[in-house]
Amino acid sequence: METVFSQYAWAIPTIPLLAFLVLTALGRQIKGAASLLGLLSSLAALVLSVLVLTERWSPDAEVYSHSIDWVNLGEVTLRVGYELTNLNVLMLIVVTIVSTLVNLYAKGYMEGDDRQHVFFAYIALFTSSMLGLVVSPNLLQLYMFWELVGACSFLLIGFWYDRPAARAAAKKAFIVTRIGDVGLLIAILLLFWQMPDHSLDFSVIQTVFQSGDSLAQHGITAGIATWIASLIFIGAMGKSGQFPLHTWLPDAMEGPTPISALIHAATMVAAGVYLVARTFSIFHVSPTAMAIVAGIGGFTAIFAATIGLAQRDIKRILAYSTVSQLGYMMMALGLGAVTAGVFHLFTHAFFKALLFLGAGSVIHAVHTQDIFQMGGLGRKMKVTTWTFAIGAMALSGIPPFSGFWSKDAILAAAWEQDHKLLFVIGVLAAFFTAFYMARLFFVAFTGKPADDQIYQQAHESPSSMTIPLVVLAVLALIAGFVYTPFNGQFGIWLTGEPAEDHANVLVMIISVAAGVCGVLLGYVLYRPGQSQRVDKLEQAAAPLFRVLERKYYIDELYNWLIVRPLRVIGKGLDIIDRYVVDGLVRFISAFVDGWGRTSTRVQNGQLQTYGIVSLFGFVALVLLMLALGRGFW
Repeated sequence: METVFSQYAWAIPTIPLLAFLVLTALGRQIKGAASLLGLLSSLAALVLSVLVLTERWSPDAEVYSHSIDWVNLGEVTLRVGYELTNLNVLMLIVVTIVSTLVNLYAKGYMEGDDRQHVFFAYIALFTSSMLGLVVSPNLLQLYMFWELVGACSFLLIGFWYDRPAARAAAKKAFIVTRIGDVGLLIAILLLFWQMPDHSLDFSVIQTVFQSGDSLAQHGITAGIATWIASLIFIGAMGKSGQFPLHTWLPDAMEGPTPISALIHAATMVAAGVYLVARTFSIFHVSPTAMAIVAGIGGFTAIFAATIGLAQRDIKRILAYSTVSQLGYMMMALGLGAVTAGVFHLFTHAFFKALLFLGAGSVIHAVHTQDIFQMGGLGRKMKVTTWTFAIGAMALSGIPPFSGFWSKDAILAAAWEQDHKLLFVIGVLAAFFTAFYMARLFFVAFTGKPADDQIYQQAHESPSSMTIPLVVLAVLALIAGFVYTPFNGQFGIWLTGEPAEDHANVLVMIISVAAGVCGVLLGYVLYRPGQSQRVDKLEQAAAPLFRVLERKYYIDELYNWLIVRPLRVIGKGLDIIDRYVVDGLVRFISAFVDGWGRTSTRVQNGQLQTYGIVSLFGFVALVLLMLALGRGFW
């Protein structure tokens, strides 16, 4: 098939990069047009991504790759370029759609901010970095963009750096994700030494790790393959907020809400899931690595879902739901259901971006994030309310919204592969998700206002903020029909392999029942018309609620086991540096300075002084000789 638009795919990450350079160069001079330039750059990248998708929609589309030599190191040549597969083209669509809508939304949300040109410059660089990561043809280039995405997230989370909480959250995100990045770097080094000709190209990796026999032919043992896969997963754990490297992600809520949508929907957190899917051939040859991915993913799903039950901050509830859904995706990949995991990534991007932007619309109107200070907002913010309800239903797995189809595919994979424990975990996580989303919706949008002053200032957001909500609501409704239990063409297109039948009626019934029961329980406890706006869950189970509210005290545990000991070690090293190392330097400096001053006074050009010094020197020499018991002859 002739490739026309694929030849220009390099422009997809380049266009936002150019926007970043222009915004950085012109600065405040372009303040008013900053949002327009950011929007146009992401829209142009979206249009080109759609053209590439139409070209690759053909079932006989082959992988398109183009690279150039970058560095020659003896017999090793490092190359840079871009590669198009159906997986990364799908990611291009997701990233550019969300980025375009976030840019449009931010135009209204950031109105009046003195540094909005900086904000849109950061978004452009972030988008360019993520798109560059997606189209990378080898692991080394992916790692470069991987680190750039992390640096951009640090800048965006800490955008309001005058707030201590924002500064702390940015540093926490940067440090925690660096822990995972070290694992990924070690995996890349191991691959570099083990691969033929030290190649890190994804196409070569897929060929070498195709089976156990191909591994043996290249001298790679099963143990090494397990280590490589596990270290890659550690990198993915950091970016995708998997336990125990999840603590940075909820704190990232300190950044502007459009950034929360961008990071938690289709970009940074999705990078970890994309990495595992992109290198799935490495995981596939190691049952141990697959079990690790599935186990940690399942635990993260239920762990974060329970924490979400007790949060009052609207953005933190959504943040923990993101952690939980990322656990779902990892669980699917660990089960070998790549199509189901990627499909959930695809649907999740739209309904989670919708929920975060909807939360931002609420915060923009009432200037509080505590849902128990809201109430009755549905009467004043109809567009936000209805679109948020669609996102909540999709996240809760209620049919026919998109989240139902993708969750069902994951649960069906666990059921069919006889992983009953993971299946039960998935169902429980779905129930908890539906419950805390019902709690959020009924408390914030229905019933009587909790605070009349807050309610009176509530108003619908401008069209620049509501249009993205409507578009994402439509996508959250229809995106799931791409891959239903009765249509497996998406799986064939994505993986190139025959689609597995996941039309399990029993699983669908259980999945729907979990979601509906969660919503009904939320309605019973937090239904409109109650005289007191209190948290019924807290009243019913106060001690357990306290544990969930404090996130199982994981942050406190890390503070005692890691942060405090490191601070003690740091203070000890500071004392050594200040009083031992610097003290020695200061002593030598003072000694040399004193010696120099003394020499300057002695060498003053007066013969009398020289004579006295010579006399003292002669006397000192005589005394030394006598002290040593030696004569002069």
